Amino acid sequence: MKATGGDAGATAKGLPPLVEPVAELSPDERALYSRHLLLGAIGDEGQRRLRAASVFVVGAGGLGAPVLLYLAAAGVGKITIVDDDDVDLGNLHRQVIHSVSSVGMAKVESARERLAGLAPGVHVDTVKARLDALNIMDLLDGHDLVIDGSDNFATRYLVSDACEIAGIPLIWGTIDRFRAQLAVFWSRPPAPAEAVSLRDLYPSPPPPGTVPSCAEAGVIGALPGTVGSMMAMEAVKLITGAGRPLLGRLVLMDLLESTNRTVTIRPDPSREPVTELPDGGDGGPACEVVDPELAAVPTVTATDLAAELDAAPATDPGTESSTTAGAGSRGPVAPVLVDVRTAGERSIAQIDPSVWVPLDTVAEDAADPTGVLGRSAARGPLVIYCKAGTRSARAAATLTAAGFAGVRSLEGGIEAWTRDVDPSLPGY
Repeated sequence: MKATGGDAGATAKGLPPLVEPVAELSPDERALYSRHLLLGAIGDEGQRRLRAASVFVVGAGGLGAPVLLYLAAAGVGKITIVDDDDVDLGNLHRQVIHSVSSVGMAKVESARERLAGLAPGVHVDTVKARLDALNIMDLLDGHDLVIDGSDNFATRYLVSDACEIAGIPLIWGTIDRFRAQLAVFWSRPPAPAEAVSLRDLYPSPPPPGTVPSCAEAGVIGALPGTVGSMMAMEAVKLITGAGRPLLGRLVLMDLLESTNRTVTIRPDPSREPVTELPDGGDGGPACEVVDPELAAVPTVTATDLAAELDAAPATDPGTESSTTAGAGSRGPVAPVLVDVRTAGERSIAQIDPSVWVPLDTVAEDAADPTGVLGRSAARGPLVIYCKAGTRSARAAATLTAAGFAGVRSLEGGIEAWTRDVDPSLPGY
C-alpha cells in the first residue's frame, strides 16, 4: 500500500471541469435544481455540465444505491448501470434504491424504475451482466467517468485496470462492517496532477478467503449510504470543477468510532502501467485470483453430501461416542460437518448437525489432538463448510497440511446446501 500522511499539493487547487456544458437549462430544470444554482461553486454553468455528463456506475447494491439516487437527483444527464444480480430481501437494509415490491427483480431494472420516478429527465441505460475482460472496454466507451460500487476484488481490479487503459477517472469505494475507504484514481489527469491508480495503493488483490465480504462479515446499513453519497459528491466535483476531488488521496473512516482520516496516495515509480487486460478465458473477471493450494482441495457437492449423510447412521458430532466409527463398525461412516463461519453467520443459518470452529481458530485447534477438530476426525471424515466455499477450502488446506486425511470442502457452501438440499434455511 503506497500511502503516506500529509497533503497532495498537486490537486490543492482542484481540477478543471471534466465535461463541457449543454447550451441551456429548461425552465423546469432551473426550478428543479434551483438550490444548485444558488451555489457559487456550481451555479448555472456547473448544472449545465452535470446535464451533459455521462457516468458509468458499477453495481446497484449498497454503494450503488445512494450513488445512483444522488447522481440522478443532481441532474446528471446519462447514467449507465451494470449489475448481474437480483433484489433479495436481505439487500433492503442498505440498498435503499430498491423496495419490498422489487424483490426478485433484476437490480438494474428496479433501479431504473426508481430513477424514472425521481428524475424523469435523466437518461438511464441498464446492463444486466457481469463485467469481464471481453465486454468492459466497449461498455465504458462514451462515458466521462466511472463509479465503482462493486463488492468483490476481481471486479474492482478489472474496473481499475480498464479505466487506467482508457484514461477515464474512477471513483472507488469499499465498505466493511463499520469501516470504509474512498479515493479517486485517474491514469491521465490534467497537469500538474499526478496519475495514480488502485494498483499504486494496493498492487494486487488479497488471496481468496482472507478478506470477508459484506455477506460474510456484515455491514451497518448507514455506512454505504454515507460513502455512496460521498462518491456521488466526488462525481459532481469532477464534472463541474468545483472544490478539490480526492485524486491522490485516500479517506479512511470508521462510523462506529466516528473517525475520519485522509492520507496521500503516491504513484509507485516501479509499477508497470496497465496497457491491456488479461484474457478472462471463460468470460469471468480477468483479475480473479486462483490459489493453487485451494484449487487442489477436494470438494463435495451439496447433493452428494446429503446422499452420504442419508446413507450412514446418524451421528451427533458434538458427542464423544459414535455408532459408526471404530474397528467394529459396519457400513458407511457419516461425514462430520465443520462450520468455519462467524458466530453471526451461524446464528442466521446452519447445517445440522455440525461443529463450529471459526476460520481464524482452525490452525490452533488442529494443533491440539484434544481439540474439536481432532475429536471430530476420529468419528468420521471431515467436510468443511462456509457461506460460498472459499473459506472452507482455505480451512481444508490448513487441515491437510496439518496431517488430517480425507478433508473435503463443501462446494458452494451453505448457499448450495440451501439451494439444492434444504430451501427452508434462510439466506443472507
